Amino acid sequence: MKIVSTIEELRDQLSGQLRTAFVPTMGNLHEGHLSLMRLARKHGDPVVASIFVNRLQFGPNEDFDKYPRTFQADVEKLEKEGVYVLFAPTEKELYPEPQEFRVAPPEGLGNTLEGEFRPGFFTGVSTVVLKLFSCVQPKVAVFGKKDYQQLMIVRNMARQFALPTQIIAAETWRADDGLALSSRNMYLSEGERAEAPALYRALTSVAEEVRSGHLDVFELEHKAMAELAARGWKPDYISIRKQMDLQPPSAGDLAQGAPLVVLAAAKLGTTRLIDNLEI
Repeated sequence: MKIVSTIEELRDQLSGQLRTAFVPTMGNLHEGHLSLMRLARKHGDPVVASIFVNRLQFGPNEDFDKYPRTFQADVEKLEKEGVYVLFAPTEKELYPEPQEFRVAPPEGLGNTLEGEFRPGFFTGVSTVVLKLFSCVQPKVAVFGKKDYQQLMIVRNMARQFALPTQIIAAETWRADDGLALSSRNMYLSEGERAEAPALYRALTSVAEEVRSGHLDVFELEHKAMAELAARGWKPDYISIRKQMDLQPPSAGDLAQGAPLVVLAAAKLGTTRLIDNLEI
C-alpha cells in the first residue's frame, strides 16, 4: 500500500485510473470501516482510502482534539485489506488557506435531526467530501448506513452537482449484542458499554410496533425516548422518517406503506451515540 500525504502525489498515483473506488474515513478504523473497503473492491479498482479528521465538521464544544487517532494501527489494517493508496493529508495540505467556500445542504435535510443538534456539521461534511472527491476523482465512493443522514446528503450532493461518482451504501456493522460499531464507542466505560445496546433495542422495538400496524408516530417516538431516559440516557431524538427524504411521514405515507427509517441520537454518560434502523 502506498501512503501519500499531498494532493499532487495522490493524483500521480491515480493517473489514468478510471474505476477508482474510494472510502473516506477519519481513522481509528474498526471492522465496520474494513467492511466498506471490501464492498468498495466489489465495485471498483483500485481501492483508495483516506484518513483525515476534519475540523470543519466539529462544533466548538465537540471532541476534535480528543478524537481517537490511531494511524499506525489503521495502516496495518488497510494493508491487510489490500487498499492500494492511503491518502492522509495534513490540515495544511487540504486547507492551505481558510476554506471560505462551503457546501451547505438544503435546510429541510441539513438542519433536521443531526443538523439540529450539531449546527454546521453537515456543511463541514459536505465541504470536505466534495474536496476529497475532487482530489481522488473516484468512480464510486462507499458510505455506511450507520450515518444515515450523512449518506443521504452526500448522495443528493453528488446528484445535484452531477458528480461522476456513484455513491454506494454499506449496511451498518454491529457487535454481537447489536451495538453499531463506532470510533466513539471507545469513550464508553465498561458499564456504559454493557448498557449501550439498549439504543438498538429501542429502535428495534419502534420498528416492530410500526410493522404491527401501530402508526401513531408521536406516541412511539416519545415512548421510546422516555424509556431510554428512565435508564439514564439523555436522548436528543428518536424519530421516524421517510427513507426517501428524511421528512416526517404523513398519514397518507403511513397508510400507503412508504419505506421508513427510525433514527436516534442519545448520550450515555458523556458519549453521544447515533443509530438507525430501516423499516
